[in-house]
Amino acid sequence: MNAPDRAGIRQASEIDMSSWWMPFTANRQFKASPRIISGARGMYYYTPDGREVVDASAGLWCVNAGHARQEIVDAVTAQLGTLDYAPGFNMGHPVAFEFASKLVEVTPPGFDKVFFTNSGSESVDTALKIALAYHRARGEGHRTRLIGRERGYHGVGFGGMAVGGIVSNRRMFANSLIPNCDHLPHTHDLARNAFSRGQPEHGVEFADELERLVALHGGDTIAAVIVEPVAGSAGVLVPPKGYLQRLRSICDKHGILLVFDEVITGFGRLGAPFASQYFGVEPDLFTTAKGITNGVVPLGAVFMKGAIHDALMTGPEPMIELFHGYTYSGHPVACAAGLATLEIYGREKLLTRGAGLEQEWADALHSLRDCPNVVDVRNLGIMGAIELAPKAGGAQPSRAYEAMVGTFEAGVLMRYTGDTLALSPPLILEREHIDRIVETIRKVLAGIA
Repeated sequence: MNAPDRAGIRQASEIDMSSWWMPFTANRQFKASPRIISGARGMYYYTPDGREVVDASAGLWCVNAGHARQEIVDAVTAQLGTLDYAPGFNMGHPVAFEFASKLVEVTPPGFDKVFFTNSGSESVDTALKIALAYHRARGEGHRTRLIGRERGYHGVGFGGMAVGGIVSNRRMFANSLIPNCDHLPHTHDLARNAFSRGQPEHGVEFADELERLVALHGGDTIAAVIVEPVAGSAGVLVPPKGYLQRLRSICDKHGILLVFDEVITGFGRLGAPFASQYFGVEPDLFTTAKGITNGVVPLGAVFMKGAIHDALMTGPEPMIELFHGYTYSGHPVACAAGLATLEIYGREKLLTRGAGLEQEWADALHSLRDCPNVVDVRNLGIMGAIELAPKAGGAQPSRAYEAMVGTFEAGVLMRYTGDTLALSPPLILEREHIDRIVETIRKVLAGIA
């Protein structure tokens, strides 16, 4: 695939960077030495000076089908010329209904209701509100407590932060987060599970902490438990064998809804359409975003079983059943992008392609275990992480940040979080891309030792 046309591309020194307050970025550090991306095609990003950079993170876990897919470009262009916007409150438009119908064809059986949002953060807050509304509609309005997990990431809305468990995301806002939340312990156990391939052997007992929270708060006060099947933003923390099954069993025992946050794991990341199918564990609701439109236009969705939806379809017909929604819920341009994305996923079998690459991916990543400062390598599906030893005294910048900068300069873009490098390349990757990613990491780690 040819590189994009560079006509009119400005160099970093020509860009006024003073006005944009960049998200999740050390702005002063970045603007002193910016890393600018000006184009993308297939597996690659391009810099203003024409350097080719392998995308080893699918953007931000979202570009599953690769960049600049012409089918999506054409669908968005056509939709803009037909219907650029329509309200979703008391009005409908064909493309949103069509997209919803197509989506439930690829979800696990029974998840036949969709609520559209615009992001993963909005999907999480929506799912939590649906859970609370469901219990109230069934006469159990006393179920108001929400349970998240340490090191969990559920976006940046107040609901998602309250159930989330990444300390740096919560610290500034802790006194303003929604009440009645508690947290399970995280499952990351380096002492017993370092260098696990796939699911770790040890740690199923971490799920039993839910029984302790039931004993502390009373099971009849808990509305929902929300977890990422694989904790992505915390550094690809893979659940121990039997852990998700144990959570499902405890939730069933106490009438608690189980919510999977599949914003990262949805749409083929694990080699199955959704993580619930990979693990064989069925939640009651699950959240999505990112890969739903290949990252082209912001869109999210919450999927739920019909029984949860139907529990709110009571009272007089003219009455609004759920007082919730967004100006851009089911935006026609986003839905058009999603429909084109689903067609690509189906035609190229990308929702399951990762299963055939998982072993090759794992072997390549674990070949890095002897590199300087590597304390863990872990993988599942087409996700991976290389955890590095922290600097003495926790000095900053971390080795992982230095490695991220070094690999970008050497032609590979990846995520870093704390002391961990996180990888999740587009699902169109081939062996040549895997080799290039891993060998670049190897050289950079040797250079910063």
